[in-house]
Amino acid sequence: MAEFFPETDETIELEQVPRLKFLKLSQISMIDEALDKVGEFGEVRLVVERGRLRFLVTEKSFDVLKWKPGSLDR
Repeated sequence: MAEFFPETDETIELEQVPRLKFLKLSQISMIDEALDKVGEFGEVRLVVERGRLRFLVTEKSFDVLKWKPGSLDR
C-alpha cells in the first residue's frame, strides 16, 4: 500500500516506513504546524515528562536588522 502527499508530490510505500515508537500522527502534525508558525527565525522545543511528549514550546525571533515599526505585531 502507498500513500500520496500532494503538498510535496511524494509517494511513500507504507510497508517501508518504520513504525513510530514515540510520536502520534497528531503530534507530528502539531510539530509541523509549530515549525511553520515560527517563521524565518524561531525555536520549537519538545518537553518530555514521565517519558511522554507533554508540551511543545515555540519562540519566535525577529531580525533586528530587518525590523520595521509595527512588524512585531505580525
